[in-house]
Amino acid sequence: MIFIEHGNTKHVTEFEAGTTLMQVAVDNAIPGIDGDCGGECDCGTCHVIVAAEWFENAGAAGDAEEQMLSMTPERTKTSRLGCQVETTEAMDGMTVHLPVFQM
Repeated sequence: MIFIEHGNTKHVTEFEAGTTLMQVAVDNAIPGIDGDCGGECDCGTCHVIVAAEWFENAGAAGDAEEQMLSMTPERTKTSRLGCQVETTEAMDGMTVHLPVFQM
């Protein structure tokens, strides 16, 4: 999995299917992913922008996630909260971008 910071610094990580994007980022000390609420979809500090070609693999956002994302000024069409995206083997090589700011 590849995390790209706003300044284009790339972080290539390994991951175990079944963990969340947020947990992968936290476990690999990716700057800009805070996960302040511990993955409870309560804070929005794990906002990621999934590369368009990978967005379908991330699944659909639920109501609580949509509500949190609606308050995110940097939201895009492919925005997700990392704590709500469970990784699968099909995500090997997935690219996600980090916004300038987290909520």
